[in-house]
Amino acid sequence: MREKDTRPTRHFISAADQSSAERDEKSLVRNIRAGDGASFAEVVSRYEQSMIGVARAYVRDQALAEEVVQETWLAVIKGIRGFKHRSSFKTWLFSILVNQAKKRAAREIRTSPGNLLYGRAAEASTDCFDTSGEWRSEPPSWELTPEAELLSNEAVEQIKTVIESLPLQQRIVITLRDLEGWASDEVCALMQITSTNQRVLLHLARTKAQQKLEWYFTERRKIEAACETEGPKS
Repeated sequence: MREKDTRPTRHFISAADQSSAERDEKSLVRNIRAGDGASFAEVVSRYEQSMIGVARAYVRDQALAEEVVQETWLAVIKGIRGFKHRSSFKTWLFSILVNQAKKRAAREIRTSPGNLLYGRAAEASTDCFDTSGEWRSEPPSWELTPEAELLSNEAVEQIKTVIESLPLQQRIVITLRDLEGWASDEVCALMQITSTNQRVLLHLARTKAQQKLEWYFTERRKIEAACETEGPKS
């Protein structure tokens, strides 16, 4: 019997879908400029959670991230008439977000010098990934059983902690690519980096994250299995 393919599904956007999305964006921008509240609410609904996630990579605090997003929306309202469609609306929006986040992060560093945003670069093995940042071979399956629901919540927190420990640029790239599902060219446009630089940053971020998560997902289960084998002590 053929084994089920558990590898993650890759999604590709066709030229027709991309063209439709661009038309949709232009329509939303036109309506927002005309003062249409429903169109603005749609844009907020579409992007706000992703914006908070990206802002968190800079300020590392949910409340501050939400403030950064609110400041971004105010800047968007003020600047929407000056948007020239030289980039996608999404890239323009997140560029404003990044600028707002950098300003807030700089203020936080001035007021709390110990709250550093930049970590040391990872000196990690690259055996798990190829030069494009993709897995050389699929990692072990970490499927969770229903009775492990609490553990899954712990795992989410562990993943957040690992990402927050990465150097800033690695943190941004892995957040956009692996958490928010951005394409590599979108990340390059937003961060104004080359595709090679983006691949290297993603490669380093995934390597360091994989190493830190390996113990949690693999070694912890070995310990739990050993405890179950030993059974309760009398």
